[in-house]
Amino acid sequence: MQEEVENRTVNLMISTTKLTWRALVSGYRKFQQYRAKVKAGKEVPHGKQTVKKLIGQNQGVSSIDIANTGIRDFDRIAKKYGVDYAIKKDRSVSPPKYLVFFKAKDADALTAAFNEYSAKQMNRSRKPSVLKQLSRFKELAAGIPAKVRQKKLERDL
Repeated sequence: MQEEVENRTVNLMISTTKLTWRALVSGYRKFQQYRAKVKAGKEVPHGKQTVKKLIGQNQGVSSIDIANTGIRDFDRIAKKYGVDYAIKKDRSVSPPKYLVFFKAKDADALTAAFNEYSAKQMNRSRKPSVLKQLSRFKELAAGIPAKVRQKKLERDL
């Protein structure tokens, strides 16, 4: 009985070791293929990246200041138009500003992205705040006498 348990344990250990070795060899081959691809220069990062990578792509880089609230909107629009960009927080001023370094192969894509971003910011400034409207309606509802509110609720049912 003891021999059978030891024999099964050894068989399990050997089969597990072979499986792991195969997985390691397969993973190493995939890694070699990836390194060859990167060395050939076929893989260039796109979208959001570090400032160092952005500057290292040997193209001109421009920058703008963006308020804290507009970062997510710029992120969506930049992805839509295929703009490469990097966001850097400038902590030297209070409140901190965000600098966005960007570049695109096509100047038209860059101008379209910034036109859409600026239009979105202008529309946001024109729209009234939902929280302000809610607080105003709360005040109006509090100003209505309870008797009138109760009658209106009974009529609506």
